[in-house]
Amino acid sequence: MSLRERISSELKAAMKAKEATKLATLRLISAAIKDREIAMRGEAGATELTDADLVAVLTRMVKQRRDSARAYEEAARLDLAEKELAEIAVIESFLPRQLDEAEMAQAVDAAIKELGASSVRDIGAVMSALKTRHAGQMDFGKAGALVKARLA
Repeated sequence: MSLRERISSELKAAMKAKEATKLATLRLISAAIKDREIAMRGEAGATELTDADLVAVLTRMVKQRRDSARAYEEAARLDLAEKELAEIAVIESFLPRQLDEAEMAQAVDAAIKELGASSVRDIGAVMSALKTRHAGQMDFGKAGALVKARLA
């Protein structure tokens, strides 16, 4: 079952079960996907969104909500922060499992070894390989720092 089909079936199930928070979040996901599809229409040669495109949309949504939740917590608006965190939980249920620190380190080491990277100039190639193999599975900000530390 594709990611789009999973989202659609979860939306229907949330409607039937009258799960308000989950339903609202799934509707936000559907709207974000439609926005991305509309944006792609203007791009030359664009076709339908792939699962990788959908993962990118969902990852962006999680990042936005984390930033919002942090801002709400700093402003002592814990009710709004809790709402954002509940939305994050629903969105993350559609994302691939995130690699932990040890798995990320293993992936970085494997990419460096496979590419024969030895200097800071090879960071781009290593990061490209990691993004291809582990899209949506790791925080590439942390991975970039790890690659830089390994190659420095």
